Amino acid sequence: MMGLFGRLARPLLRAFDPEDAHVLAIRGLKLLPPPRSPAEDPPELATRAFGLNFPNPLGIAPGFDKNAEAVDGLFRLGFGFVEIGTVTPRSQVGNPKPRLFRLDADEGVINRLGFNNDGQAAVLARLAARAGRGGIVGVNVGANKDSLDRTEDYVKLIEAFAPVASYFTVNISSPNTPGLRNLQQADALDDLLARTIAVRDRVSRDAGPVPLLLKIAPDLTLSELDDVVGIARKRKVDGMIVSNTTITRPATLRQRDKAGEVGGLSGKPLFRLSTRMLAETYVRAESAFPLIGVGGIDSGATAIAKIKAGATLLQVYSGLVYKGVGLVGDIKRDLALAVSRGRRTSLNALIGADAATMTAESWPV
Repeated sequence: MMGLFGRLARPLLRAFDPEDAHVLAIRGLKLLPPPRSPAEDPPELATRAFGLNFPNPLGIAPGFDKNAEAVDGLFRLGFGFVEIGTVTPRSQVGNPKPRLFRLDADEGVINRLGFNNDGQAAVLARLAARAGRGGIVGVNVGANKDSLDRTEDYVKLIEAFAPVASYFTVNISSPNTPGLRNLQQADALDDLLARTIAVRDRVSRDAGPVPLLLKIAPDLTLSELDDVVGIARKRKVDGMIVSNTTITRPATLRQRDKAGEVGGLSGKPLFRLSTRMLAETYVRAESAFPLIGVGGIDSGATAIAKIKAGATLLQVYSGLVYKGVGLVGDIKRDLALAVSRGRRTSLNALIGADAATMTAESWPV
């Protein structure tokens, strides 16, 4: 059924405007039946991170299901975890359209959506309604564009979603909310993490432990990355996600008519930069916490490269636009083969295997 769904859906959706196609994809996923139980993933793909047990390491990145409308449909596709959002305290429409662009020649996407979402109350109600259905569901939280105290927005969201979130991602790395990335600067980040972890610890007394992850931009300098990882370690975050979209434009981009659009670039053109930043983060973290690798994963080979750069878990999004939903099964099969060919029992031995080598290579341009 999933193969048929993918074969029929992909050419249909590609005929539409990118944002209209996204809306249709969400509607289609809402129609899928609940996932079968128990999970059918090979045992060698089982992964433990942040105190959570994942049936497989492949998740859907936030931005796809912003409003928690299609969580069960995404699990039906075979994802090991789903991250919804970005959610803000109040609903907001985001930036003016058009704001989503396909770079077909490069298999990339540029977006300047601007945290468009239904807001805390609506998203919380949807997650509460499916609370008994299981599955690891992360909640990606952000600040309203016009907020006077953006850190307080994160605090409020963590307090509200703690009973229904498997983990939190503190998103301070989107390029599409003016000034948001300033929260990655050392003093601001230290204050943000201190306050968000404090509220997480307080609500955990009733809601139970909820891991808190930090998502960073791929455009940090290495000096800035030193500060970010150092503060993350000091504040004892549970993990980091590397990385968000990039505001840079590789010289190799072929679709020049759209390359100049303002926004964050994702997909295949982001792979080399995000993977290098992943390796740089891994060597700095020194196993203090696990990492989620995201950016340009569109095959089993790119997924394995992310793991070797330091990722324990993986997330995809733009790759689905160009490869279809069959990509999920393809990646999981290749990961299982990598384990069996190496005569291993899990992917753990591959994590970070190439990180040190990658950090000695020329910087990707």
